[in-house]
Amino acid sequence: MQIYVLITILLIIISLLIIGVVLIQNPKGGGLGAGFGGASGALGGVQRSTDFIEKFTWGLAVAFLVLTILSTGFLGIKSGTPNSAAPSEIEQQLNNE
Repeated sequence: MQIYVLITILLIIISLLIIGVVLIQNPKGGGLGAGFGGASGALGGVQRSTDFIEKFTWGLAVAFLVLTILSTGFLGIKSGTPNSAAPSEIEQQLNNE
């Protein structure tokens, strides 16, 4: 159960990082790089910063996906349909009366 708590904390941290990284990016392609280099994105390290931010966003998304899949494994959820053969609490109470 402790690993599930760790995975949940990591998912929260990653989701906050994704929010921050997406807010840094500009939908028109400027983003953080536009503040440093103006319209010319190929000068100096400006193009590298936008490439890094894009790769960082993809890395966070992949990490989020992997941790989400791992968390379902630690929950003990079994695939398939629910067990309809097991009587519910209400059925048990009705049978006991």
